[in-house]
Amino acid sequence: MTAQLDTLAEKIESIARKFLPYSGFDGQYINGDRRPGHANRKLKDTDPYTGESVAEIALADQSDLEAAYQSALKAQPAWASRLPAERAEVLGRCADLMEKRRGEIVDWVIREAGSTRIKADIEWQMLHAITLEAASFPHRVAGRVLPINEPGKESRVYRQPIGVIAVISPWNFPIYLAQRSVGPAIALGNSVVLKPSQDTPITGGLLLAKIFEEAGVPEGVLNVVVGASSEIGDAFVKHPVPRLVSFTGSTAVGRHVADLAVTSPLIKHLALELGGNTPFVVLDDADLDQAVPAAVLSRFLHQGQICMSTNRIIVDAKVYDEFLDRFTAHVKTLKVGNPQDLDTVIGPIINSKQLANILKLIKETRDAGARQVLGGDLRDLVLPPHIFADVTNDMPIAKNETFGPIAPVIRARGEDDALRLANDTEYGLSSAVFTRDERRGLRFALGVEAGMTHINDTSVDDTPTGPFGGEKNSGIGRFGGDWIMEEFKTAHWITVQHAPRQEERK
Repeated sequence: MTAQLDTLAEKIESIARKFLPYSGFDGQYINGDRRPGHANRKLKDTDPYTGESVAEIALADQSDLEAAYQSALKAQPAWASRLPAERAEVLGRCADLMEKRRGEIVDWVIREAGSTRIKADIEWQMLHAITLEAASFPHRVAGRVLPINEPGKESRVYRQPIGVIAVISPWNFPIYLAQRSVGPAIALGNSVVLKPSQDTPITGGLLLAKIFEEAGVPEGVLNVVVGASSEIGDAFVKHPVPRLVSFTGSTAVGRHVADLAVTSPLIKHLALELGGNTPFVVLDDADLDQAVPAAVLSRFLHQGQICMSTNRIIVDAKVYDEFLDRFTAHVKTLKVGNPQDLDTVIGPIINSKQLANILKLIKETRDAGARQVLGGDLRDLVLPPHIFADVTNDMPIAKNETFGPIAPVIRARGEDDALRLANDTEYGLSSAVFTRDERRGLRFALGVEAGMTHINDTSVDDTPTGPFGGEKNSGIGRFGGDWIMEEFKTAHWITVQHAPRQEERK
């Protein structure tokens, strides 16, 4: 009897949540319903700068994950059969809501991810842009009729949704990097189960679900499960329902995701954007007035917690000393502290574990003999910018993705040496090169083993139409524009024999 009453109470609460004003984020979003998770423990979501709690979320267990996948599986065929204009309209309404709720979204990104207001505004712009781009996708999907050298036969290629897509999003650009997969997936007729980082469950998932719900997405098309990786992580990837897994995060975790995806009962498609070790190269003819501020932005935006963030500044020996002096002087002017302040550039590190990794790298860099030219005292999770000179490519700070406000400056002995240093890494995501000679810059860029190279511009660059992705251990596939449309649709080849074959007539 008690169990029946509990079930009835849960149903009543579920119905009430649909009609009562909803001002908090405290559970899961499954089949259009906000409900507590069943893991019997809660996640305390905190502001990295103040340490204050912004939410407590009842975590998901595997029963919640199962419900989310079954909901997505059931909803997907009807959603895929909607007219392109209907799917485009939902994405368009999402973009409108993002404009209306801009202040709310920016505030959440600051409070939950520790983003400075400068970075949170940039993230909102990227979020809005990718949503507008996704709204165009339903009308851009096209099949093909292929030439065929057989009489009376037609060869067609149909582009169809993959089905259910599993999305695992990171904490550093939480709402944008979730929407970079969620928006295109839904626009193209897929349904989604999204697992945000536990550091940013609201901006990485629940807030986005709220926007889609208000925009009129049908129940089950988007589901969000917030749970511990130890509880639902492997099951999220190995579950038989999703046909594609989109993951953004570290290379180590990406390898694990890939292993699970290819050993699951049904091998899954993968879209992986993984770690980077971005080189920012300054050749001997570079315009330092342009290169120095670009290097500052490339390294210190969001405290360096960006996959495209410059991890190694490689400078030709002829301009090394001048660049280092000017770079250091510029970095000294950066305001460090409260991310809510309009002019703050350096805010908090996301959590104490990440900070410990950064501090370990700083110590190892000092011990390895690098010369520290700038530093500062730690205040809670706020670490002032650090600059190290005379760094070599074999030091831990140059071999590992630091994901923090540390800038190693490496001396190169000419253009060929700079290219060798740039490529001397297992990663290949973003890169940048500065030179006054555009043809020289293009030649250098084409020699870089990376998915992206920006000439005379910051390494932190992403547009809704560009093919964003990496080479080597930085990922598989491309996000953005036509490239993500290719990833999130399948090609179904169908032939039609209109007339009997010649041999059949004999």
